[in-house]
Amino acid sequence: MNWGPIAIVQYFQTLKKSFDRVVFLVAIERPERKIGDISVYQWLGHLPSEKQIQACVGDAATGVISVENLLVIGEHFKIWPKEVYLVDVEPGAEQAGEYLTAEVEAKIPEILRILGQFAQENDIVLETEKLRGDTLFEESV
Repeated sequence: MNWGPIAIVQYFQTLKKSFDRVVFLVAIERPERKIGDISVYQWLGHLPSEKQIQACVGDAATGVISVENLLVIGEHFKIWPKEVYLVDVEPGAEQAGEYLTAEVEAKIPEILRILGQFAQENDIVLETEKLRGDTLFEESV
């Protein structure tokens, strides 16, 4: 899916049968990682303040596409199944074109192996970092 958070929420709301598990493959620059590093996160829910939820919805309504906003908005509208995961690959600096960096391209077999594990119907045995909505944002008091 390459839509904004509101469109994804609306899509999930129209499903006749909900998913048991959702896995997002994302490529987000994070300063502490090297290009090609892979992080796996498990979403645990827990909403931030009402003010922060409103900020996420406002951003989404104006076209900001953010995985953090997506997770919080989806949680707010109760669309997520029990299991939500992110497979996050460090892409490196953004450049024009449709090619992957050599480091990311070299990681494709590992990325596919991880995604394949999520496609199984059994319990996930991958080591994951935990994400909670109430700790995603630094909120000013």
